[in-house]
Amino acid sequence: MHKYATLPGAALGRAAIHRRTFVKAGAASALSLAFAAFSARRAEARWGRHYHRNRMCPDGYGPLSPVKDMATGLPLIALPKGFRYLSYGWTGQIQSDKRPTPRGHDGMAVVSQRGPLLALVRNHELSAGAVPGCITEHATYDPSEVGGTSNLYFDLRSGKFVSSYTSLAGTIRNCAGGPTPWGSWITCEETFHAWNDGNDAYNHGYIFDVPGFGFGSAKPVRAAGRFSHEAVAVDPATGIVYETEDTGQSGFYKYVPPRGKRCWGAHGLLDGGELYALVADGVSRMDLRGGFEEGTTFKVSWQKVRDPEGESGTVFDSAEDAAIIARGEGCWYHAGKIYFVSTSGGEAGLGQVWVYDPRREELTLLFESRSSDELDGPDNIAISPRGGILVCEDGKHEPQRLIGLSRKGEPFELARNNIVLEPGDLDKVEKVYPGVRDHFASNPVGDYSGTEWAGATFFGDWLFVNVQTPGITFAITGPWHRGGL
Repeated sequence: MHKYATLPGAALGRAAIHRRTFVKAGAASALSLAFAAFSARRAEARWGRHYHRNRMCPDGYGPLSPVKDMATGLPLIALPKGFRYLSYGWTGQIQSDKRPTPRGHDGMAVVSQRGPLLALVRNHELSAGAVPGCITEHATYDPSEVGGTSNLYFDLRSGKFVSSYTSLAGTIRNCAGGPTPWGSWITCEETFHAWNDGNDAYNHGYIFDVPGFGFGSAKPVRAAGRFSHEAVAVDPATGIVYETEDTGQSGFYKYVPPRGKRCWGAHGLLDGGELYALVADGVSRMDLRGGFEEGTTFKVSWQKVRDPEGESGTVFDSAEDAAIIARGEGCWYHAGKIYFVSTSGGEAGLGQVWVYDPRREELTLLFESRSSDELDGPDNIAISPRGGILVCEDGKHEPQRLIGLSRKGEPFELARNNIVLEPGDLDKVEKVYPGVRDHFASNPVGDYSGTEWAGATFFGDWLFVNVQTPGITFAITGPWHRGGL
């Protein structure tokens, strides 16, 4: 047994990826710094508004074929030649805290490191009554709810996961979030929900801070807004937290914590700051949901949100001039910029990728899908250490895919969901990960290839990512230098 396997999460200590390292890692990539420029060139040289692309980019990693999981031997993912992976954290798998792994795997990131040990925090997008749900006596917000987070530890030396445990409970629909410079994960509730008896002590729709080593704070950051949160990205230079909102008419927000640049305290993100909504080109309710060429850039200003807790309506309604985005979802900081996704934006309704430059106060349309073959419903987003963009697909395309964007901004397939489980397959999984079969006793086996990817996050030569249903976490590695990621 690995020496870390029996240690509870709190005993591992608290360690963060240092703020300077966080900034330096982002600044090291010349690729992301050039993204806005290549978007403009693409728009001018190749893509008019009605240009239709019906091919995938040749700058990917080559054809995909099913690859066997190194843990169970099952062909769960299709990958390019030279790539390999292992599974972990199956729904029902018994964790180091003796509880079953919750289902509904969603947003995730590597947030801290202690020697060779990486700490990841994973969301569980669970509504009321889900089984198995998130349960812990250490950090529970609303005892009537079952959403929350799990922490996972991965040993870089052995290339294996070594333990996991529930780190936050009592929340609703923890969809995505984002890593912080202080070694934690901000988890977001994708809901706008008041307790049904009128007691606002347990209102939902907040963000919570969860350290990579230890347990989360069960105290919501109320000043950051109560709305259908999706994801966040933290600018380490300013401490500002950028937030997306997953509704049909949604805004893009920034939370400015108190005390200026000192945006966090001994227990994580500070409450009591101010919330603002993005306004595009000074135009009230500028509609960004479609009708723009890639490379189009808007000047940005910010309007203070009058009612951040939505006591008299929605947060979006209390920022009268906020630009309209179609279902803001994935969000990621990299090299001084904030990248975020509009899942159903664009003329075809298949998704957009935007990049916001806080130094220039500019917002640029980086990519828009014209065909479901390219990309159908981008959700979570991540940037690789080499500067490549990866998006998790959550649309109608089957099978669901991980889609990369090349250095020229062209889409390519990195992976396909190949999960088709037969009854005999559970015996193979149970031998490696006890507890999984108990979960599937009430959740039949079958074809899961159409279920969404989520929680993509890179560290060095490893990509960690989830498939939400049946609920599996993967660690993927391979010859990244051969392509755009």
